[in-house]
Amino acid sequence: MDTNTEGALPLHIHTPLVHSRPMSLASGLQIYLKCENLQPTDTFKIRGIANLCSKAKSNGCTRVICSSGGNAGVAAAYAARKLGLNASIIVPESTPQFTVDRLRTELGATVEVHGKVWNLSEQHALKLAEEPGCAYVPPFEHPDIWAGHATVIEEIAQDLKEKPDVIILSVGGGGLLNGVVQGLRQVGWDDVPVVAMETVGADCFNQAVKSGHLVTLPDITSVAKCLGALTVSQTSLDYHRKHQIHSVVVEDKEAISACLRFLDDHRMMVEPACGAALAGIYSNVIPDLQKGGKLKNDVRNIVIVVCGGSNVTLKQLVDWKEQFGL
Repeated sequence: MDTNTEGALPLHIHTPLVHSRPMSLASGLQIYLKCENLQPTDTFKIRGIANLCSKAKSNGCTRVICSSGGNAGVAAAYAARKLGLNASIIVPESTPQFTVDRLRTELGATVEVHGKVWNLSEQHALKLAEEPGCAYVPPFEHPDIWAGHATVIEEIAQDLKEKPDVIILSVGGGGLLNGVVQGLRQVGWDDVPVVAMETVGADCFNQAVKSGHLVTLPDITSVAKCLGALTVSQTSLDYHRKHQIHSVVVEDKEAISACLRFLDDHRMMVEPACGAALAGIYSNVIPDLQKGGKLKNDVRNIVIVVCGGSNVTLKQLVDWKEQFGL
């Protein structure tokens, strides 16, 4: 893996797979946490985006252009800094100011705020990327990104030593889901079902699954802004037809409650987009899927991809707690 003179750390790390005793006791299952919140950029995004940036550099790129509401932009800026590239990050208006400040001051990226939602930011970024020496880095829609995210499953296979019964993850644009399904195939776990979690108001994958074709949301109304792609990847919908993927949508209140419970259980703070995945256990999603005949009754070992999140502060969690009466 690539490094630079700033230190010996690789662009992404092999994150811990931790057995959660609190969540296991609460659910009656064996819950394991793939702690992607411990990546240098706080999320799994660095895996795929670093892979894409590394290839772009080898092809002569000197500047990466990334459209992102936060986490992908942080990953692109971090990877660019480590690889000696310039980075321009185009963010929507919904991006927190502390994320913009981090991109500029900590990671040295050029930041431009453009558009109300990410899709408008992307249109602007694509135009900028037409300049010579530039490479466009999408937040989720690229095979090199999916290949990087597939390493999540490769590491789980190394550390767990047995096939899990279920993988739970969050879905935004579908990059993580695509990578996880690819990874499951690579390690011979083709029959392991995936529970794909979203929140109401950021549920483009669920809408696509129900409709049988891609659906573009009119707006992102969920507090889980980092699930905020208006349209999911076509590859995600294709995988739903080939792999056992169960799409589940929870309310914002459940995602925030999961963030708060996780903070109490494991002393780690994650954003609502990650809370959606944690709600897969905290909100009894697994028993509901079993009652509906979608999951087997003998499910025991479950891995949650704790995707993390840089777009969260303690003040935000407290505000959301009050907002939802938790």
